[in-house]
Amino acid sequence: MNRREQRLHAQKHARRKNTIAVVILTVAVLLVAGGLYATFTESPTATAALDYAPEDIVYDEPIHAIHEMGEGPSIPFLPRDQAQPVIVVSEKSYDFGSIGPIDVVERTFVIFNTGNAPLTISRAYTTCGCTTADITAKTIPPGKVATVTITFDAGFHETAGQTVRRGLIIENNDPRQSQAEIWIQAAVRNS
Repeated sequence: MNRREQRLHAQKHARRKNTIAVVILTVAVLLVAGGLYATFTESPTATAALDYAPEDIVYDEPIHAIHEMGEGPSIPFLPRDQAQPVIVVSEKSYDFGSIGPIDVVERTFVIFNTGNAPLTISRAYTTCGCTTADITAKTIPPGKVATVTITFDAGFHETAGQTVRRGLIIENNDPRQSQAEIWIQAAVRNS
């Protein structure tokens, strides 16, 4: 190879390295941008650190959720060109830790409506008869909250010696998250 061919080969090699570096940099920027986007547009059911005052809690048409099979009523979605509700739950899950075989435990969660239209819960149900939930309101105006108390009865079934996971499904009119879920867990001792 003469000097000219060597120089051309070196330039070609340098361009190839630069192209690879640009591709890697572009992918890295896209990954960072995607991560930032995911952080700031996080799933509405992600753990929320939102503040509320006692007067923000809505007490209207309470819902008692039990385990039920089958389909519920249709969800009253709003037209797409209108303001929309956004459901955010204070915690997606909670672990009671170790409990006795006949213990009844409960935990209160908060449902926030961070959207600009009323959030309507069309149906709420639990995944097992051993679990119930009480929600303070069926309709939550923008900027307001409802509380949810989930109760788990370890003695409802024979669960001694098992780790049990149960859920509450909240069907609602948030078009991005029409089925919000809250899960509880407990390690049920033998005695």
